[in-house]
Amino acid sequence: MKKIAVLGCGTVGSGVAEVFYKNRTNLEHKAGCELDIKYIYVRRPHPELPWQDKLCTDFEQIVNDPEINIVVEVMGGLEPACSFVKRCLQNKKSIVTANKELIAQKGAELLAIAKQNHVNILFEASVGGGIPIIRPLHQCLGANEIDDIQGILNGTTNFILTKMIRSGMSFEEALKQAQQLGYAEADPTADVEGLDACRKICILASLAYGRHIYPELVSCQGISELTQEDVAFAKDWGGVIKLIAKATRNPQTRRISIEVAPMLVADENQLSTIDDVFNGILVNGDATGDVLFYGRGAGKLPTASSVISDVIDCAKSPDTIDTLFWENCSVQQSRELLEDISLIPVQSYLRLRLSAKEQSESVCAAFHNPVLLARKHQPETEIAFITPPLAPAELGAILKNLQKQGIALLGKIRLL
Repeated sequence: MKKIAVLGCGTVGSGVAEVFYKNRTNLEHKAGCELDIKYIYVRRPHPELPWQDKLCTDFEQIVNDPEINIVVEVMGGLEPACSFVKRCLQNKKSIVTANKELIAQKGAELLAIAKQNHVNILFEASVGGGIPIIRPLHQCLGANEIDDIQGILNGTTNFILTKMIRSGMSFEEALKQAQQLGYAEADPTADVEGLDACRKICILASLAYGRHIYPELVSCQGISELTQEDVAFAKDWGGVIKLIAKATRNPQTRRISIEVAPMLVADENQLSTIDDVFNGILVNGDATGDVLFYGRGAGKLPTASSVISDVIDCAKSPDTIDTLFWENCSVQQSRELLEDISLIPVQSYLRLRLSAKEQSESVCAAFHNPVLLARKHQPETEIAFITPPLAPAELGAILKNLQKQGIALLGKIRLL
């Protein structure tokens, strides 16, 4: 029998217990052994919860119990989760976690500790909720050189953008509805400013390219500045706006460009049709070409599904899964792996306000006759267009010169 402790009994933790007890017979058949949840760690008593005989407020009791084989960490946050996980690994207990912040910041270090102690740390649920992506990336796609990963990795922002595009809501209206439905936190900063998606793309890129990539090194932009005017111009161009997390390896330099930003996605791109709280991750391998992973990227039961699948793997493979690993390195070493995205030419959508409509000619000349866009009720002093490929530094210099002429930047979104 394999005995399990669950650290945390919030949304995901209670979902893990619910799925475990509902499907226990089938899970034991797949694991090839009996399974039992011995402890559910909570920081204070919760008389309203079921499983009262399992609740425990003393972590020391769990970490020092030789019967515990697998610890499920679903507390979230960096501390005390990181300290708890390290001690469990050092005490020869495998870890299953859904904690993206933990893995994005400390993943390489924790994988090394697990290997030293011949146990596992598995984190399928840290990216994509119920979508299988971690296991496919290091196992099923293991024969490939991964050239590119791009995706919609945050369900909250995708829901907000869907409401802006399909229902004509403002950002503020869509955010309020997301909060009312429980898709967004009271403080939505991590979601709407791209931090959540940034952590997830760092995990995928670290796994795909073999070295730890720190989130603080990644260019990250959110969706809070987007307007209905931007949505309308995107439609005229032939696409939609999505918050995209993207990591690409340069075949010549072998360095990685990685960023999170709202991007214009063409209607023919598979990611353009992924709406509401769903996630989509497009992985390009040199042997497979494009592979799309799609499904619910968050939620109690989808996330619990991924957690439980990792529990089964830990039960079946108690020793370290060697393919799930990347090299630890300093922040400086990680920086050396990354391309300077300010030097990479990209096309961009720009929306400008002119001080006089006659200035449109000088704008078009500055951008070498760009592709002009239109929308209903467009003021004469507003111009929107798609630029030719320009490095961000070069684009910034042009915009600075235009601003000296009284031309204001209202919106800027790069093309995927």
